[in-house]
Amino acid sequence: MTQSDNVTRLKIANAAEAIRHVFVRDLLLDAHIGAFRHEVGAAQPIRVNVDLTVSEAAHGDDLANVVCYATVVDRIKTIVAEGHLNLVETLAERIAAACLSDDRVRMALVRVEKLAVIPEASSVGVEIERVRPHS
Repeated sequence: MTQSDNVTRLKIANAAEAIRHVFVRDLLLDAHIGAFRHEVGAAQPIRVNVDLTVSEAAHGDDLANVVCYATVVDRIKTIVAEGHLNLVETLAERIAAACLSDDRVRMALVRVEKLAVIPEASSVGVEIERVRPHS
């Protein structure tokens, strides 16, 4: 592990800072996305990965007290179902904003990949990191 890998990991989960890591891996969906004419009107496969830095609290084994990954997935599905977007960047921004709407989420790292765009590549896309603004 390089030093930069360690810094990223510490931002995601860290006992001293009372944060935990909530994640969604390899969520496969069909999305209406793309700026090119041949992409409009047809769904294409995408993969979404989300890493969240979450303020830790005593959860008492109660789902209401944690950031639920199923809720995160449902929000992503809702955003994708809202209709055509030109850019994966826009989709990633909307996903990050939805995650950060939960006050317990400090940071959202979102990766959106289009899986069938470039024949020679397994995927293309974008990864963004968004941090809750300090009050």
